[in-house]
Amino acid sequence: MRKVVLLVLLALCLPIASWANSSNIVFSNTGGNITTGGTKIAPTLSLSNSSLTGFTGFNGVPITGNLGTVSFTTAGLISGSLGGGGTFAAGGSFTITGNGSNGVPNGSLFQGSFSGPVSWAGTFNPLGNHGKGNWTYVLTGTVSGTLNNGAQAGGGTMQFSFDVPNSKLFSKGVRLNGGVTTVTVPEPGTLGLLGTGLFALACMVRRKFSTSV
Repeated sequence: MRKVVLLVLLALCLPIASWANSSNIVFSNTGGNITTGGTKIAPTLSLSNSSLTGFTGFNGVPITGNLGTVSFTTAGLISGSLGGGGTFAAGGSFTITGNGSNGVPNGSLFQGSFSGPVSWAGTFNPLGNHGKGNWTYVLTGTVSGTLNNGAQAGGGTMQFSFDVPNSKLFSKGVRLNGGVTTVTVPEPGTLGLLGTGLFALACMVRRKFSTSV
C-alpha cells in the first residue's frame, strides 16, 4: 500500500517538473505588411495581415497551419531614420490572436506591448535586384504582456522584411517575410517549487510508513 501511495505522489511530481522546465512559448508568423504611421516627428511602424503559422506550447510539440494573426504597432521613433535604420521607444502594442484551428484557442493568445526600445536595422545588398542593390530590414525588440489564461509573460520578437521594391530605402511600407516571437512564463518556476514540495511530502509519507511498520 505504501509503495502505491509513493508512486502516485511521484507521478504527480513528474508532469509538474516537466512543465516547469518547458516555460517557453514560440509563435511563428509569415506574410503581411509593415507600414508607417504616427507623425513626421515621431513616426511609428505597424504590422498588419500577418498570419500566425506556428505555435509551440509548454509541451514542446509544434503546431502548424493557418492558426491566426500577429500584429503590432511601435511607439515613436527616437533615433535614426526609417530608411537608414533607427530605434523606437518602448510602448505601442503587440497582439497575437488565434482562430481556433488545430487545437489553438480562439481569441487573444498574447496581448502586450514592447517593453524596451525597438531596433529597426536596414541592410543593403549590392548584388540584389540584378546588380542594382536592394534594402531589407529586421525589427527586434522585447515584449511583455498577458497570455489567454491570464498569466504574465515576457520575451522577444524578431521580424524580417522582404526587399523594398525598386532598390529604394524603406519609406512607407514593405512586405514581411516572416518572424518569430518567444515568450517565457515565470509561473512554471513556482510550479517547480510545488513539485519539490510534493517530493518532500512523498519523503515524509515514506518516513511515516517506515516508523509505523
